[in-house]
Order: sequence, then C-alpha cells, then structure tokens
Amino acid sequence: MADMSDTLSAIRTRMGRAEVAILLVLGLLWGGSYFFVEILLQSLPPFSIIAVRLTLASAVLWGLVAVTRTPVPRHAGGWATLATVGLIGVAVPFMLIVWGQTRITGGLAAILNATAPLFTVVIAGLFLTDERITLAKFGGVAIGLLGVGVLVGPSAILNANGSALGQAAVILAALCYSVAGIVSRRFSRIGISPLMVATGQCSLAAILMVPLAIATDGLAPLAAAPCDAWLALLALALLSTVLAYILYFRLIDRAGATNAVLVAYLIPVSAIALGAMFLGERLTPMQLAGGALIGVGLLVTDGRIFSRA
Repeated sequence: MADMSDTLSAIRTRMGRAEVAILLVLGLLWGGSYFFVEILLQSLPPFSIIAVRLTLASAVLWGLVAVTRTPVPRHAGGWATLATVGLIGVAVPFMLIVWGQTRITGGLAAILNATAPLFTVVIAGLFLTDERITLAKFGGVAIGLLGVGVLVGPSAILNANGSALGQAAVILAALCYSVAGIVSRRFSRIGISPLMVATGQCSLAAILMVPLAIATDGLAPLAAAPCDAWLALLALALLSTVLAYILYFRLIDRAGATNAVLVAYLIPVSAIALGAMFLGERLTPMQLAGGALIGVGLLVTDGRIFSRA
C-alpha cells in the first residue's frame, strides 16, 4: 500500500517532457480562444459565436463518446448535475467572457480569467473539509486580488464605464468557473467519466444557447459571415474546445489535477502574444503589473515552488 501511495504521489507531483509539452499546447489552445473570439466579434454577435462553438464541439464529442463506448449516465441525478455545471461552468461564463470582450481586449480578458484558481481556493476552503485554506493559499489569494485591483485600476471603480463592466463580466465568469469546478468533484463519486462530463456540459449548454442565439441574433449574421469567420469558429470549436478538453483530461490522468491547473499561468501569456502578433493589441504598464501580481499570487497559492526551494 505504501508503494502504491508513493507511486501516486510521484505521478501527481512530477511532470516529464511529454506532460510539459501537453501543458504548453493546452495553454496555447485555451489562450487562442480569446484570440479567435476577438476575430469573430468583428462579424458575429456574441450569442451566435457561443451557440455555434458549443454545437460543433458537442457533435464531435458525442462522436468520441460513441467511438470509445464511454458510458452515458442512466440516472436523473447525473444529468441534473451535468445541467447545473453546463449552466454555471460553460454557458454563463462563455456569455460573460464573449460579452466582456466586446469592451476589453482578449489579452486583458485572459488575465482577468486567470483569477479563477484564486476564487477556487477561497470557496473550496470554506465548503470542502479536504481543501482548508493554508497560510500560503491565503497569501496567494491576497496577492492575486491585489493584482486584480491594480489591473482594473481605481478609475474603473470610480467610473463604471464600458471597459469596467467588461472587466467585471470576465471576473464574474472566473467565479463561475470556480464554483463549477468544485461542483464537478461530484462526478467522480457518481461514476461519470471526464469525457462524458465534457460532452454533457457542452451539449446541455448548447441546448440553452442555440434558442437564445436565434431569438436575439437570428440566423442572418451566420448566413452573412465571411469565410475567415467560419474558419475561426471551426478553430474555436475543434481546437480550443474539443482538443483542449481531450488534452486536459489526458494531462490529469498522467500528471494529476494539481499539475493540470498550472495551465492557468499560461493562458494569459498565449492570449496576449497572439493579440500582439496578429491584432496589434497592447497592454498598459498597470495592466502588466496587475497580471504579474496575479501570476505571483497563483505561484504562492500553489506552494510547490517554495517547498522545492
């Protein structure tokens, strides 16, 4: 039993070259989602973007479920939990982020969304007995929240303009991701596989978003969308959703969830780099300083850099 415990500990605390490569690719894929949304907002309304993304991703994921013969939940409780997480972990945050990006850049949205692990530390510490808040976690949360304050700036607090509302929407999306992540812990206890979780979440969120997009946007924007918009939609669905989920779950299997969450450090970097290279976006020094503080907060919260030192 001790040998098995040591083996599991090694798997969850060490990453080889393959795992690091998966982590880097995953950061690029999820950072790229902000880049693709930035392009799509030039020709499509927010709800249409989300509806098509989820519909395409769901179709591919269901194909994978069929090919791999992944078990489908057969009880109402499992589907109810999937619906809950699909709402608060997919549909609502997707809407908030895409709407927020109509007012702020993709790079800034990615930085703000990187606060999700900080919210997770607080919520899990309050409601989960096995996730108590340690001194390192508390310090990391404090530094990260200071970073959010520096990034947003006092003017955003005093003057709730469009940019401030966009930033608030993305931060609220990060909070939704945190709550959904904690609720998702129930899936392993009721025997629902990660692939089925991803498929169920996307499918149920799509069922919500498609009628909403048709009611608010109609079908005309999609019919008139240029070719580059459809290419961006395909990339957003297939790369930043389907492939990203597959790599994420594979990384969890090979390196553990604690290592997988390190992708939160990489998403803003790739989003900012893509925006700078292809869209000419720039962040202010205050925003860069705030992002750096958020990164420090995440590292302190993680704690491993100090334990290894």
